Amino acid sequence: MLPYIARRIVWSLALLVIVSGVVFAIFYLLPSADPATLRAGRSASPEQIEIVRQSLGLDDPVIVQFGRYMRDIFTPFGEGPFYFGRSIFQSNTPVREIILDRLPATIYLTVGAVIIWIAIAIPIGVISAIRRRSFLDRFTMITSLAFISAPVFWLGLVALYLFASDIGVIPIFPGIGSYNTADGFFAKGWTLVLPWLVLAAATAAIYARYVRSQMIDVMSEDYIRTARAKGLGERDVTLKHGLRSAITPIVTLLGLDIGTLLAGNAILTESVFNIPGVGKETVTAINQSDIYVIQGVVLFGAFFIVILNLLVDILYAYLDPRVRYTR
Repeated sequence: MLPYIARRIVWSLALLVIVSGVVFAIFYLLPSADPATLRAGRSASPEQIEIVRQSLGLDDPVIVQFGRYMRDIFTPFGEGPFYFGRSIFQSNTPVREIILDRLPATIYLTVGAVIIWIAIAIPIGVISAIRRRSFLDRFTMITSLAFISAPVFWLGLVALYLFASDIGVIPIFPGIGSYNTADGFFAKGWTLVLPWLVLAAATAAIYARYVRSQMIDVMSEDYIRTARAKGLGERDVTLKHGLRSAITPIVTLLGLDIGTLLAGNAILTESVFNIPGVGKETVTAINQSDIYVIQGVVLFGAFFIVILNLLVDILYAYLDPRVRYTR
């Protein structure tokens, strides 16, 4: 197990370096807005723009800029570690501080949604697989398909119209922007119930269909028939043998989904409900052409995905020892 973990860690570190280089190339070598011009302002003279360019180090050779960029991200020297530059439009605030300031809201939103969709998807998937082609199976699969097809922003607006306390037909849950005024962990949690349900809906539907498919395949395996032949109860066969095998591939999906949500893929939910998370900040940065914030969010998100993949690989190897010898 330890050699496998060591290999995955080395590969993940190498991947982080590669991703950082790709992000640098995208934002520095490909055509984009000039950071010096943006920071100097629209009415700045060419001389003022050149002064700003020099202060940002943009007049240095590309290789020098890249070396400084990698140093500030991966070492404690210079502005590092994890220094992604400074915001052009937010009082020269370091992008690292902007992301960390908004990350708790995104983590809170993501964790709650993950708990909900796992709690919904696994039971539905297992029951649908056991009662295949029954009315319950067909109903849950049709319902899940409807949720998968519904855009998140549309589902969020419908949920607000129906259940928000400020504009809802049935005012049950806090409405738009309530997270910003809530005080305390549980108060903020109550304001996130509706966003949790909206964010979890489509993903729970996808997971339910995937669990159903995996369970159907697993329950036809020889070792399941052997377990039944030994006299084990159907519940033990289903949960201890079938579900344990069927759920292992879902760990990979879960790691990827959590990583992408933490990287800002909850952007639509945060925008609809006005939650000050990483996704909402990304929208603001794009509207303002704040290149350093966009670059920082992209790179920060890539780090999250790589690290979550590393944790998933380790967990997967723990659950299925065969993985240690095939990778």
